[in-house]
Amino acid sequence: MEPASLWALTVAAIYFGSTIATGIVLRKACDWLMGRVGVGLDDVHAQAGPNRGIRDAFVLGWRSKR
Repeated sequence: MEPASLWALTVAAIYFGSTIATGIVLRKACDWLMGRVGVGLDDVHAQAGPNRGIRDAFVLGWRSKR
């Protein structure tokens, strides 16, 4: 491999690795905080009620979620 391609691979690993690590840490912190308060995701959904509007979300493709 050429030095330029190795440098590009190193930069990509640092960029994507730090992004993934940040996401994992924030998810664990959110789970810990919600567990400490005693709130679950079902409780949050229940607060929205049946009259919650339809929203568009991108999860591997555009979808309308209720």
